[in-house]
Amino acid sequence: MVRDARELRGAWTTFQRHWYGVPAADLAPYVSGYWAAEWDLRGQEPYRQKIVPYPTVQLTFRDGDAVVRGPERGHVVRVLEGRGRVFGVTFRPGCFRPFLGTSVSTITGRALPASAVFGPGLPPGDQQEVEEFLRARLPAPDPLAGRAADIVALVQAEPQLTRVDELAARAGMGIRRLQRLFAEYVGLGPKWVIRRYRLHEVGERLASGVDIDWVRLAGELGYADQAHFIRDFTAIVGESPTRYAERYPGR
Repeated sequence: MVRDARELRGAWTTFQRHWYGVPAADLAPYVSGYWAAEWDLRGQEPYRQKIVPYPTVQLTFRDGDAVVRGPERGHVVRVLEGRGRVFGVTFRPGCFRPFLGTSVSTITGRALPASAVFGPGLPPGDQQEVEEFLRARLPAPDPLAGRAADIVALVQAEPQLTRVDELAARAGMGIRRLQRLFAEYVGLGPKWVIRRYRLHEVGERLASGVDIDWVRLAGELGYADQAHFIRDFTAIVGESPTRYAERYPGR
Protein backbone atom coordinates (compact mmCIF):
# COMPACT_ATOMS: atom_id res chain seq x y z
CA MET A 1 0.00 0.00 0.00
CA VAL A 2 1.42 3.40 -1.03
CA ARG A 3 1.88 5.66 1.96
CA ASP A 4 0.17 9.05 2.06
CA ALA A 5 2.98 11.62 1.81
CA ARG A 6 1.00 13.89 4.12
CA GLU A 7 1.81 11.49 6.98
CA LEU A 8 5.53 12.08 6.67
CA ARG A 9 7.91 14.50 8.38
CA GLY A 10 5.19 16.67 9.86
CA ALA A 11 3.47 17.44 6.53
CA TRP A 12 0.09 17.15 8.27
CA THR A 13 0.71 20.60 9.80
CA THR A 14 0.06 22.17 6.40
CA PHE A 15 -3.67 21.41 6.60
CA GLN A 16 -4.51 20.94 10.27
CA ARG A 17 -3.77 22.54 13.60
CA HIS A 18 -4.34 21.61 17.21
CA TRP A 19 -5.19 23.53 20.36
CA TYR A 20 -5.01 22.42 24.01
CA GLY A 21 -6.61 23.94 27.10
CA VAL A 22 -6.68 23.35 30.85
CA PRO A 23 -9.82 22.85 32.96
CA ALA A 24 -11.14 25.14 35.66
CA ALA A 25 -9.96 24.23 39.16
CA ASP A 26 -13.27 22.73 40.25
CA LEU A 27 -13.31 20.39 37.23
CA ALA A 28 -9.63 19.40 37.41
CA PRO A 29 -10.33 16.38 39.66
CA TYR A 30 -12.26 14.90 36.72
CA VAL A 31 -10.93 16.53 33.54
CA SER A 32 -7.27 16.49 32.52
CA GLY A 33 -7.67 18.87 29.60
CA TYR A 34 -9.41 20.09 26.47
CA TRP A 35 -8.30 19.89 22.88
CA ALA A 36 -9.47 20.94 19.47
CA ALA A 37 -8.41 20.01 15.94
CA GLU A 38 -9.21 21.98 12.81
CA TRP A 39 -8.48 20.95 9.24
CA ASP A 40 -8.95 22.26 5.75
CA LEU A 41 -8.74 19.60 3.06
CA ARG A 42 -10.86 21.31 0.45
CA GLY A 43 -9.59 20.27 -2.96
CA GLN A 44 -7.63 17.35 -1.48
CA GLU A 45 -8.26 13.67 -0.92
CA PRO A 46 -9.58 12.63 2.51
CA TYR A 47 -6.86 12.05 5.09
CA ARG A 48 -6.66 9.03 7.39
CA GLN A 49 -5.71 10.45 10.79
CA LYS A 50 -4.03 7.89 13.04
CA ILE A 51 -4.80 8.26 16.74
CA VAL A 52 -2.74 6.30 19.24
CA PRO A 53 -4.53 5.15 22.39
CA TYR A 54 -4.29 6.34 25.98
CA PRO A 55 -6.17 5.08 29.06
CA THR A 56 -8.66 7.93 28.90
CA VAL A 57 -12.31 8.54 28.08
CA GLN A 58 -13.08 11.31 25.60
CA LEU A 59 -16.16 13.45 25.13
CA THR A 60 -16.03 14.83 21.58
CA PHE A 61 -18.10 17.35 19.65
CA ARG A 62 -18.10 17.27 15.84
CA ASP A 63 -20.65 18.42 13.28
CA GLY A 64 -23.35 18.86 15.89
CA ASP A 65 -22.88 15.40 17.42
CA ALA A 66 -21.55 14.72 20.92
CA VAL A 67 -19.99 11.30 21.52
CA VAL A 68 -18.43 9.53 24.49
CA ARG A 69 -15.49 7.41 23.39
CA GLY A 70 -14.22 4.75 25.76
CA PRO A 71 -10.54 3.87 26.06
CA GLU A 72 -9.05 1.96 23.13
CA ARG A 73 -6.60 -0.95 23.29
CA GLY A 74 -5.02 -0.10 19.95
CA HIS A 75 -4.80 2.73 17.45
CA VAL A 76 -7.85 3.99 15.60
CA VAL A 77 -8.22 5.90 12.35
CA ARG A 78 -10.51 8.87 11.81
CA VAL A 79 -11.13 10.07 8.26
CA LEU A 80 -10.80 13.83 7.79
CA GLU A 81 -12.27 15.45 4.71
CA GLY A 82 -13.34 18.88 3.54
CA ARG A 83 -13.20 21.50 6.25
CA GLY A 84 -14.03 20.68 9.85
CA ARG A 85 -13.40 20.98 13.54
CA VAL A 86 -13.65 18.69 16.56
CA PHE A 87 -13.58 19.75 20.20
CA GLY A 88 -12.74 17.23 22.90
CA VAL A 89 -12.75 16.77 26.66
CA THR A 90 -10.19 14.33 28.04
CA PHE A 91 -11.14 12.88 31.41
CA ARG A 92 -8.48 11.85 33.91
CA PRO A 93 -7.87 8.09 33.84
CA GLY A 94 -10.32 6.55 36.27
CA CYS A 95 -12.37 9.69 36.75
CA PHE A 96 -15.12 9.10 34.20
CA ARG A 97 -16.46 6.20 36.27
CA PRO A 98 -18.51 8.51 38.57
CA PHE A 99 -20.24 10.07 35.53
CA LEU A 100 -20.83 6.73 33.84
CA GLY A 101 -22.22 5.00 36.91
CA THR A 102 -20.85 1.60 35.93
CA SER A 103 -17.56 -0.08 35.06
CA VAL A 104 -15.53 1.79 32.45
CA SER A 105 -14.65 -1.59 30.95
CA THR A 106 -18.21 -1.67 29.58
CA ILE A 107 -17.31 1.11 27.12
CA THR A 108 -13.74 0.06 26.30
CA GLY A 109 -13.39 0.13 22.53
CA ARG A 110 -16.88 1.62 22.16
CA ALA A 111 -18.47 4.94 21.31
CA LEU A 112 -21.93 5.97 22.43
CA PRO A 113 -24.07 9.10 22.19
CA ALA A 114 -23.12 11.52 24.95
CA SER A 115 -26.81 11.90 25.79
CA ALA A 116 -26.80 8.26 26.96
CA VAL A 117 -24.48 9.31 29.79
CA PHE A 118 -25.25 12.98 30.39
CA GLY A 119 -28.83 13.31 29.23
CA PRO A 120 -30.14 15.90 26.76
CA GLY A 121 -29.08 19.48 26.36
CA LEU A 122 -25.42 19.06 25.48
CA PRO A 123 -23.70 22.29 24.37
CA PRO A 124 -22.27 22.72 20.85
CA GLY A 125 -18.62 22.35 21.84
CA ASP A 126 -17.34 25.59 23.35
CA GLN A 127 -15.05 25.28 26.38
CA GLN A 128 -16.98 27.65 28.60
CA GLU A 129 -20.34 26.11 27.78
CA VAL A 130 -19.00 22.58 28.17
CA GLU A 131 -17.57 23.45 31.57
CA GLU A 132 -20.89 24.89 32.70
CA PHE A 133 -22.62 21.74 31.46
CA LEU A 134 -20.23 19.42 33.32
CA ARG A 135 -20.28 21.57 36.45
CA ALA A 136 -24.05 21.20 36.66
CA ARG A 137 -23.68 17.40 36.47
CA LEU A 138 -20.77 16.73 38.78
CA PRO A 139 -21.19 13.32 40.44
CA ALA A 140 -20.79 12.52 44.11
CA PRO A 141 -17.14 12.24 45.20
CA ASP A 142 -15.63 8.80 44.63
CA PRO A 143 -12.29 8.26 46.41
CA LEU A 144 -11.51 5.24 44.26
CA ALA A 145 -11.62 7.36 41.12
CA GLY A 146 -8.93 9.62 42.50
CA ARG A 147 -6.96 6.58 43.66
CA ALA A 148 -7.01 5.07 40.19
CA ALA A 149 -5.97 8.40 38.66
CA ASP A 150 -3.06 8.73 41.09
CA ILE A 151 -1.79 5.24 40.28
CA VAL A 152 -1.92 5.91 36.54
CA ALA A 153 -0.07 9.19 37.14
CA LEU A 154 2.59 7.23 39.00
CA VAL A 155 3.07 4.97 35.98
CA GLN A 156 3.35 8.00 33.72
CA ALA A 157 5.86 9.79 35.96
CA GLU A 158 8.23 6.93 36.76
CA PRO A 159 9.77 5.21 33.70
CA GLN A 160 11.42 2.58 35.88
CA LEU A 161 8.03 1.05 36.66
CA THR A 162 7.77 -1.74 34.10
CA ARG A 163 5.98 -4.58 35.95
CA VAL A 164 2.54 -5.00 37.46
CA ASP A 165 3.89 -6.47 40.71
CA GLU A 166 6.13 -3.42 41.15
CA LEU A 167 3.18 -1.10 40.59
CA ALA A 168 0.99 -3.04 43.02
CA ALA A 169 3.67 -2.80 45.69
CA ARG A 170 4.05 0.94 45.13
CA ALA A 171 0.27 1.34 45.32
CA GLY A 172 0.10 -0.68 48.53
CA MET A 173 -2.31 -3.30 47.27
CA GLY A 174 -2.32 -6.82 45.88
CA ILE A 175 -2.10 -7.51 42.17
CA ARG A 176 -5.67 -8.78 41.88
CA ARG A 177 -7.07 -5.79 43.71
CA LEU A 178 -5.10 -3.50 41.41
CA GLN A 179 -6.45 -5.34 38.37
CA ARG A 180 -10.04 -5.03 39.62
CA LEU A 181 -9.58 -1.31 40.30
CA PHE A 182 -8.25 -0.72 36.79
CA ALA A 183 -10.99 -2.77 35.13
CA GLU A 184 -13.68 -0.85 37.01
CA TYR A 185 -12.28 2.67 36.78
CA VAL A 186 -9.74 2.79 33.93
CA GLY A 187 -11.24 0.23 31.55
CA LEU A 188 -7.83 -1.27 30.77
CA GLY A 189 -5.52 -3.50 32.79
CA PRO A 190 -2.43 -2.23 34.64
CA LYS A 191 -0.14 -4.21 32.34
CA TRP A 192 -1.55 -2.41 29.31
CA VAL A 193 -1.25 0.98 31.02
CA ILE A 194 2.38 0.36 31.98
CA ARG A 195 3.23 -0.76 28.47
CA ARG A 196 1.45 2.21 26.90
CA TYR A 197 3.27 4.82 28.95
CA ARG A 198 6.63 3.19 28.40
CA LEU A 199 5.97 3.27 24.65
CA HIS A 200 4.85 6.89 24.97
CA GLU A 201 8.48 7.69 25.70
CA VAL A 202 9.33 6.63 22.14
CA GLY A 203 7.21 9.47 20.79
CA GLU A 204 8.75 11.89 23.26
CA ARG A 205 12.24 11.05 22.06
CA LEU A 206 11.24 11.21 18.41
CA ALA A 207 9.72 14.64 18.98
CA SER A 208 12.94 15.82 20.64
CA GLY A 209 14.93 15.01 17.50
CA VAL A 210 17.55 12.83 19.21
CA ASP A 211 19.02 9.81 17.45
CA ILE A 212 17.60 6.57 18.83
CA ASP A 213 19.40 3.32 19.46
CA TRP A 214 16.40 1.00 19.23
CA VAL A 215 18.10 -1.98 20.91
CA ARG A 216 19.20 0.12 23.86
CA LEU A 217 15.81 1.83 24.12
CA ALA A 218 14.02 -1.53 24.24
CA GLY A 219 16.13 -2.48 27.25
CA GLU A 220 15.49 0.84 28.98
CA LEU A 221 11.76 0.33 28.59
CA GLY A 222 11.91 -3.05 30.31
CA TYR A 223 11.83 -5.36 27.29
CA ALA A 224 13.88 -8.53 27.24
CA ASP A 225 14.75 -8.01 23.58
CA GLN A 226 14.03 -5.76 20.62
CA ALA A 227 11.60 -8.23 19.05
CA HIS A 228 9.19 -8.00 22.00
CA PHE A 229 9.45 -4.22 21.97
CA ILE A 230 8.62 -4.05 18.25
CA ARG A 231 5.71 -6.46 18.68
CA ASP A 232 4.14 -4.41 21.48
CA PHE A 233 4.72 -1.11 19.72
CA THR A 234 3.17 -2.36 16.49
CA ALA A 235 0.17 -3.86 18.31
CA ILE A 236 -0.68 -0.55 19.98
CA VAL A 237 0.44 2.04 17.42
CA GLY A 238 -0.30 0.07 14.25
CA GLU A 239 3.14 0.25 12.65
CA SER A 240 6.75 -0.50 13.51
CA PRO A 241 8.84 2.02 15.48
CA THR A 242 11.00 2.93 12.48
CA ARG A 243 7.96 3.42 10.22
CA TYR A 244 6.25 5.51 12.88
CA ALA A 245 9.40 7.62 13.23
CA GLU A 246 8.98 8.78 9.62
CA ARG A 247 6.02 10.90 10.77
CA TYR A 248 8.29 13.27 12.66
CA PRO A 249 10.10 16.27 11.13
CA GLY A 250 13.73 15.63 10.33
CA ARG A 251 13.37 11.85 10.18
